[in-house]
Amino acid sequence: MTINIQFVNLDYSDSLAEHTTERLKKMAEKYDWLISADVFFKEEGNEPEKGKICNIKLSAPGPQIFATSEEKNYEMAVKETINDLEIQLKKRKQTFKTF
Repeated sequence: MTINIQFVNLDYSDSLAEHTTERLKKMAEKYDWLISADVFFKEEGNEPEKGKICNIKLSAPGPQIFATSEEKNYEMAVKETINDLEIQLKKRKQTFKTF
């Protein structure tokens, strides 16, 4: 699975990119039919408690899978977004037919 990470109006963070890549690789081991992941990190300054946004779009057989979350730090946003993706991937896997 190829992983593209983009920081929108933010400085690039090696540690955050590594953390995200590690989490996505674990998910790719479980779901070997994933093709690619596009990750976007953004920040919105309206709320002091939240405002760190993580969007992840997965390419897989069938329609693309997308999840987003807004938390007080990026690590929590990555965790929430990946948890949402896991739920969608489990549902998608159940629709596959074995022949």
